[in-house]
Amino acid sequence: MRCPYCGQDRDRVIDSRGAEDGGAIRRRRECEGCAKRFTTYERVERTERLVVIKRDGSRVPFDVDRIIRGVMAACGKRPIPTERKVEMAKSIEDDLHREYEREVESREIGRRVAQRLRELDHIAYIRFASEHYDFSTLEDLELELTDLRRRPMNLPNQTDLFPPPS
Repeated sequence: MRCPYCGQDRDRVIDSRGAEDGGAIRRRRECEGCAKRFTTYERVERTERLVVIKRDGSRVPFDVDRIIRGVMAACGKRPIPTERKVEMAKSIEDDLHREYEREVESREIGRRVAQRLRELDHIAYIRFASEHYDFSTLEDLELELTDLRRRPMNLPNQTDLFPPPS
């Protein structure tokens, strides 16, 4: 590691710990040449990029930003912090990289997003599911709502979103 002050490449690590974002290692270093201290961050670089197999059979590089945009659109103006949405997308990305070596179907990505949205917010879930599962009639939507009423998730402050019909 080259010192940003004097340019020498002799330093020692004083402290090493996980960074706040959880995806890096933060290291405090001290240059043996000029004795100044500086901080570096190390991240694991994924050399293998996932490829997404779309419904039409075409293949595109995986892009977590597409998940984030889909989640943002589904959540609309719902009271869900942006950080929570981004965290959810990054978590899905990590899971996919752990479970798939090279290729993953877009249906699988959509299924995982829908599952996480169902746990997060029923309205956002229905918005996303209507696109992902391609509801074409009101009956399709009604069936999904019925299933949601039967198997509700424990959502904080939202347990009465879908009360059973009287």
